[in-house]
Amino acid sequence: MPNLPRKHLFDLPEGMIYLDGNSLGPLPRAVQGELASVVADQWGGHLIKGWNLDGWMDQPRRVGNRIAGLIGAPDGSVVMGDTLSIKVYQALSAAVQMRPDRRVILSDSGNFPSDLYIAQGLVQHLDRGHELRIVAPEDVADAITDEVAAVMITQVDYRTGRMHDMADITARAQAAGAVMIWDLAHSAGAVPVDLAGSGCEFAVGCTYKYLNGGPGSPAFIYIRPDIVDQAQPALAGWMGHDAPFAFEQGYRPAPDIERMRVGTPPVLQMSVLETALSVWDGVDMAELRAASVALCDQFIAEVETACPQLELASPRDAAQRGSQVSFRFAHGYAAMQALIARDVIGDFRAPDVMRFGFTPLYVDAADVTRAVQILAEVIQTRAYEDPAYQARGRVT
Repeated sequence: MPNLPRKHLFDLPEGMIYLDGNSLGPLPRAVQGELASVVADQWGGHLIKGWNLDGWMDQPRRVGNRIAGLIGAPDGSVVMGDTLSIKVYQALSAAVQMRPDRRVILSDSGNFPSDLYIAQGLVQHLDRGHELRIVAPEDVADAITDEVAAVMITQVDYRTGRMHDMADITARAQAAGAVMIWDLAHSAGAVPVDLAGSGCEFAVGCTYKYLNGGPGSPAFIYIRPDIVDQAQPALAGWMGHDAPFAFEQGYRPAPDIERMRVGTPPVLQMSVLETALSVWDGVDMAELRAASVALCDQFIAEVETACPQLELASPRDAAQRGSQVSFRFAHGYAAMQALIARDVIGDFRAPDVMRFGFTPLYVDAADVTRAVQILAEVIQTRAYEDPAYQARGRVT
């Protein structure tokens, strides 16, 4: 039996072609039973004893180690908890403190807006003359100068799937004396990542996309082990204390990655994630990447043949692209709603981008061909002109 795909591990609606795992991963079948057990047996049966008896207190590190194996990080360098925005804030604030004589935070216009909002808020809060400098993605390398305190980049562009060269950008940042922060929201579980090999100082990421942790599942943060004692937590929470149950009035950060814990871990949501990660058992990331490239290349070729009205927005070269393909179309929002109504699930990003994620764990070549056939029907019949597909919900 081939290692990929492994559709039997997921609870997907019958007949649905799910091409939105880059936004929210589907439900792994094992989750419902495990969550019921956590609720009934651990919370219900053990109550407060669960913190020790069921390992709730150690869960952020334990799950962090599972994710470390998927992003090329050593055990003990990744911890879970809170949202991605909080983890971005923690990494960025620590990075800026590590370069007190510099005032520029460098990012690019392909970065997810939330990361940029966090940086803008930090600049305002510090009120020490810092500047968030935003350049075009292709200009990042040349913009890394000795003014830059931190380079904060999302490896894979959320709209187009354009992928930065992690090793090259990190080397350039460090050669200029800057601290490197990578956002792996669209990388973890999608492309091979080698944090240890890159030498970057920080990385953060979410777990509800390719890692299938469910809506709102906790984020992760990585710190290169040799600099962890230099990373001062801006959010000095109880769980990041060296001895939380000593109940000292003064804060002493934990001597390792646990200093980046803040508040009480979300045990139920983290239990879902821990179980969901079992779908990765036995998966080779190189094999996954090869399958992803094949699916994406197939999709591009078939869409360009069947739907010449659509313009490829993603890089054509797979080496410069993550595990998604985006096309521009003037009626992109309505066309996507028409597709969704026909059980082909992608999503839309303003102003005109139709996004499709390709996850070889549960998507195969037959799914791609069928999806393109339905997309062609929507475009050729102008089904998107139906008024039912024009109204916009809060989430696109």
